[in-house]
Amino acid sequence: MRQRYLLLFLLLFTALLAQAQSVGVLSGSVRDRATQQPLPGVTVALEGSSLGTATDEQGRFRLTDIPTGSYNVRVSFVGYEPLLRANVNITSGNANIVNLDLTPSAQQLGEVQITGNRAIRVASAETPLSVQRLNTEEIKSNPGGNFDISRVVQVLPGVGGGGTSGTAGFRNDIIIRGGAPNENVYYLDGIEVPVINHFQTQGSAGGPTGLLNVSFIEDVTVSTSAFEARYDNTLSSVLQFRQRDGNPDRVQGNVRLSGTEVAGTLEGPLAKNTTFLASVRRSYLQLLFKAIDLPIRPNYWDGQFKVTTKLSPKTTITALGLGAIDHFEVAVPRESSLEKEYILRNTPSIDQWNYTLGVSLRQLIERGYVNVALSRTQLNNQINRFEGGAEFSDDESRRISLTRSGESENKLRVDVNRSAGKWLYAYGGVGQWITYDSRFFNRLRREVLNPDGSVQQPAVDVRFQSDLSFARFGAFAQVTRPFLPNDRLTVSAGLRADGNSFTEDGANLLRTLSPRLSASYALASRWNLNASVGRYYKILPSTLLGFRDNAGQLVNKNTRYIGSTHYVAGLEYLPTANTRFTVEGFLKNYDYYPVSVRDGISLANLGGDFVALGNETVNSSGKGRAFGGEFFFQQKLTNNWFAVASYTLFRSEFTGTDGVYKPSAWDTRHLASALLGRKFTRGWEAGLKYRFAGGAPYTPFDLTASQQNYFTIGQGVLDYSRLNTQRLGSYQQVDFRLDKKYNLRRVTIDLFVDLQNVFLIKNPAVPTYTFQRTADNAAFLTTDGQPLQPNGSNAVPVILAEDDATVLPTIGFIVEF
Repeated sequence: MRQRYLLLFLLLFTALLAQAQSVGVLSGSVRDRATQQPLPGVTVALEGSSLGTATDEQGRFRLTDIPTGSYNVRVSFVGYEPLLRANVNITSGNANIVNLDLTPSAQQLGEVQITGNRAIRVASAETPLSVQRLNTEEIKSNPGGNFDISRVVQVLPGVGGGGTSGTAGFRNDIIIRGGAPNENVYYLDGIEVPVINHFQTQGSAGGPTGLLNVSFIEDVTVSTSAFEARYDNTLSSVLQFRQRDGNPDRVQGNVRLSGTEVAGTLEGPLAKNTTFLASVRRSYLQLLFKAIDLPIRPNYWDGQFKVTTKLSPKTTITALGLGAIDHFEVAVPRESSLEKEYILRNTPSIDQWNYTLGVSLRQLIERGYVNVALSRTQLNNQINRFEGGAEFSDDESRRISLTRSGESENKLRVDVNRSAGKWLYAYGGVGQWITYDSRFFNRLRREVLNPDGSVQQPAVDVRFQSDLSFARFGAFAQVTRPFLPNDRLTVSAGLRADGNSFTEDGANLLRTLSPRLSASYALASRWNLNASVGRYYKILPSTLLGFRDNAGQLVNKNTRYIGSTHYVAGLEYLPTANTRFTVEGFLKNYDYYPVSVRDGISLANLGGDFVALGNETVNSSGKGRAFGGEFFFQQKLTNNWFAVASYTLFRSEFTGTDGVYKPSAWDTRHLASALLGRKFTRGWEAGLKYRFAGGAPYTPFDLTASQQNYFTIGQGVLDYSRLNTQRLGSYQQVDFRLDKKYNLRRVTIDLFVDLQNVFLIKNPAVPTYTFQRTADNAAFLTTDGQPLQPNGSNAVPVILAEDDATVLPTIGFIVEF
């Protein structure tokens, strides 16, 4: 019977292939980047073919009966810089919808040859350097990316991956130019989205798995400096995720199954001038980890939607939403080991949910446009950890930690963007209302008694309950103009100021004045010299602002905004319209950085730990510096090849109470990456990616204190007198991906194999401290054969090296219909 069904399936599949009509559709719109006005008469052509068209009076275009495959789309119009949208994939299953923005040319008509090679440029007049862009195909086909945008951007210069201390393969914290992961801000279609990962560390944006559905994304722009004045609360980067619009002509969608999740996306017209995108995704990581006998069990759901309505030729309203439900626990493995027992007893259970809802209005006005965006984000976080593991969760006497916290942000943003002759200017403001509540308990040390009942070692607990609500507000202005003959020099200047109603003197906008200045000079037809200097500020996360001491006082009200001044200069070389080289040097000076009052240590030197807790008294006395240089090469799709390579050499150091600069938790010194892709005939595509990071610094254990306290807290105690004096080995990983596409009649099937760490390279993480256990792992081994003493005096200490090599294979498919 099974053979009959298999034969029937093969016959049907063969019939579908025979009827396949391997043609697809490309449609979209073209607008003026400065004014967002639609551009009629723009030429849109597919490179390497005779196919092309021009936009209509509303700036729209549509190309049909395109043979399936990958194309470079060239867009040109008199008076504008040419645009190249590389590696646009045309399939028979889904129409490809793109939105394109053209930049007014800074060159005269006689200088057209100068602008010809600028089609690949990502930079704008306001951000002429330290900016990169990835389109949807580069994200989807990224080897080892697993359709996770946070992982994909790690191929860009200056972008380090993972958490602190060598965990680059396991987390999505985005570390940019030696800055903390919470120094980045994220915008989805102009609406700020604080949470972009599942199992987020509160106070940061990191987590092991991305939240955004790549099927929605048109492109991602990453700015690592020279931020426009419209962006607030950022010190290291601005990531802008631009979503495409739904198909206005018919309902279409896709189903994706990978090694970790299943996802479905649907889109199409809802009404005249209204389109929608909607998706839902479900993890089955917990089943995979159970099958390979790992004790961790992550489990999540997420959903996303976008609805776009064109109310009139000049008015567009967009509603979007993003949300997740996360559950993480540990389970007893089938076969025990010392390493698994450590995970079982030292990993908390986590329950989280979060969402962002937003609506934005874009109104075209004379020589410009106005944006109005209203959004709400809410996060709920619950963490539990018990001595001996989750199996003792009914015994409150064994509780080591508890977190019950919630946070919400309500935001209103308004910006006006105009042009007047050669002048471009923008201004606007933002207002936010933030609420935060937390109930927190953490046992640092259990009470130890002498045989006579006297206290040998007092208990040390951190316990508090807090809530707060406050307003944040800010305003900005930016002006841009070209100068010199042929407009060879473009200068942009901006100013913003931000304040809040919570911290002492927080309403004094003079304390956060943020001037920014950037310039770009066209040295020759293929060379650009760029520079930028800017001052940026960021308020502390609510996990720190909401901390109360034992008397119930909000002790961190006297902190200041973290400040950072960036100095960046670079050279850009554009040998062809598909090729780009950049070289940049950067210096970031930090001041008012938070320092732990308890330990006298900068939170940057503690790394990711402080955002996991963030519950302590701090002051704003810390300083920091991150400096270095980076190289970047990009080859867009040319003769079926595409490539990216980057290298960054840097240092990241911060001071504590002692005023001495010490390596931050992100000071890996070296970051390198390379990606090579090849498009073959008959729908085959292959990609290879390599990543390298220098050894991350870490703090060794205080062996005496660790032995005395391990029985109580289940972890080693760090020796902060040797803060970040040790370094791990380097991190390396090679990933491989192979795709095969079948274009049937209005259906496309993409079969793929993705291998992470294909060469099984060992990548060390920070070692862990534990006590040796008996052969069956049922109890602790002791030196005298007696039960373990509370002070650990008869224990056998062991330091576990975290350097296992793991390959993660993924076999999956995408069906477009």
